Amino acid sequence: MARCAILLRGINIGPHNRIPMAELRALLTEDGFADVAIHLQSGNVVLSSAGSPEEAARRCEDLIKLRFGLDIRSVVRTHGELLGVVRADPLPGAAALPKGYQVTFLESAPDPGIGARLAAVATPAEQFAVIGREIYGWHPEGIARSRLATLLAGRGLKVTATARNWTTVTALLSLTAD
Repeated sequence: MARCAILLRGINIGPHNRIPMAELRALLTEDGFADVAIHLQSGNVVLSSAGSPEEAARRCEDLIKLRFGLDIRSVVRTHGELLGVVRADPLPGAAALPKGYQVTFLESAPDPGIGARLAAVATPAEQFAVIGREIYGWHPEGIARSRLATLLAGRGLKVTATARNWTTVTALLSLTAD
């Protein structure tokens, strides 16, 4: 069975798209997934599946639609892929302030012009790097008011995307280990 992290996009943020995580964990377990774990309340599901990680993610989306009536997209990564994300860390000093350091996980490769679009909104203190299907973003002045962080949250990237801070990324790496 393959272990993976399914990163749900845009749930339990404010009053919209509310999903009780304990109920989701029970639903996924009832559906046949093994070792289902929830990390935090913001849509980080770790599980083992006999099918491919992509099949597991689509099934999770389908179950959410059926049970909660929400059309939620997700991005999935295996332990090996998460290990690659951590090892590829292009901004190693940023991890010293992990809540200001995010990785945006993309469902597929970004548009080739994404670097220019990101550079146009980044402040002089912010940094970013596009590596494969991930975009690393460092926001030393905070995420809440950052135009770069807003763009990296998924809107306008032209592909399903969701961001997680560095602390969550490293926790998911640990949780997906066999």
